Amino acid sequence: MFLHAGIVIAAIAAAFVVGVVLHLGTEISMLLAAIAGALAHGAGVPARHIVEGAFTYFDVAMIFITATYFMNLLKDAGGVAYIVRALVTRFHGNRFVLFFLLTLIMLVPGALTGSGTVTVLVVGSLVGSVLAYMGIKRERVAAMVFICAAMSAAAPPVNLWAMMAAGGANMPYVGFTLPLAIVSVSGALFAVFFLSRGSRQIDVVEALKEIPEPPKGMAWYTVAVPFLIFFGIVAAGRVMPHSSPVIGLPLAFVLSATSVILLSPKRLQPLKVLSTTIEDLLPLVSTVTIVGMLVQIMALSGARGLVSLSVVIMPLWALFATLWIVLPLSEGVFQFAAAPLLGVPLVFLFNMKGYNPVIALAGMATIWPLGDCLPPTAPVGRASVMAVGFDGDYRTFLRECIVPALFVAAIGTVYLVFSSRLSFLVRG
Repeated sequence: MFLHAGIVIAAIAAAFVVGVVLHLGTEISMLLAAIAGALAHGAGVPARHIVEGAFTYFDVAMIFITATYFMNLLKDAGGVAYIVRALVTRFHGNRFVLFFLLTLIMLVPGALTGSGTVTVLVVGSLVGSVLAYMGIKRERVAAMVFICAAMSAAAPPVNLWAMMAAGGANMPYVGFTLPLAIVSVSGALFAVFFLSRGSRQIDVVEALKEIPEPPKGMAWYTVAVPFLIFFGIVAAGRVMPHSSPVIGLPLAFVLSATSVILLSPKRLQPLKVLSTTIEDLLPLVSTVTIVGMLVQIMALSGARGLVSLSVVIMPLWALFATLWIVLPLSEGVFQFAAAPLLGVPLVFLFNMKGYNPVIALAGMATIWPLGDCLPPTAPVGRASVMAVGFDGDYRTFLRECIVPALFVAAIGTVYLVFSSRLSFLVRG
């Protein structure tokens, strides 16, 4: 049994490495790994399991698409530029308040979509331009954008690592809001204030030249109403769970997107924005889809069970001492596949040992996004570098990310070690 599962894992690893060496991309490499695992298991190419695995995270993909569509419509309507211009105009004389509010703005897109890449695409270049005009080096600006994007992906209400691991462990995605918010907000704020040391007063005239002019008629309510609709739907489901209809996050985002179309002061092209959204998200949705296939094949062949067993027999002290390194590295290689593969057995282990599984998973789910700047994939890291126009050595950017990343990893490790004592943070 162990030998067979080990052979399957070896075949999966070898096929993935071949795909990476041939520069086939993360998605194709994982697909080759899944097929190689099935062939090593002796199951041929099991069409039923491949199709079933492809739909494992269908709901997650729908959240991706609808949430990003909502944010892209808001950006196309001029809402994002309106907010950034208003903050720069109003608070350019107070750097502390300006940094604080810009950080919160950067947390919103990823918090709603679960993707740090969306944060970079929607607000990364705008905020990066503002920070550059404050005398901050480009590599530091890129690091600030990346850490904020990673923390926005970790922030509630949508944290895909927690959702995928909780789904695999048959644990409801409930009670994560406050634990995730504490780490993500504090991590993003620490990164911004730490990396902005030595900055100067912003040249507001030059900065505003870099930010697009919002269309005439744009007002605060045009931006606020779509968010009020979304958060109102979410709040109604929590305040009145037995009397509110179950709408779901995808439909909530669609309703918010519809309000953007209706309130926009300029004529939008919803179908064109939707087409662009699908095109931009194709790699991300492909990753989620193929992750489901890979996990399904690993479960079929027993390889997933061997990975789970290897994790749960490790001493707790060894896990606490190494997870802050292992989790980002696994994210850098396997992307979201790391959550169901490592997260599920760890949730079972911590629950069995008397630790609070929600707090423990929240800690892990805030450490995983840090790996999105690590090769070979590095999707958010590379997007951040391009968004701010940094064309230097990528390793210089990585060095600037080290201290903020260690800060986040330290809080996440505290969550793991003291999860039972931090149970009071869990809310429904």
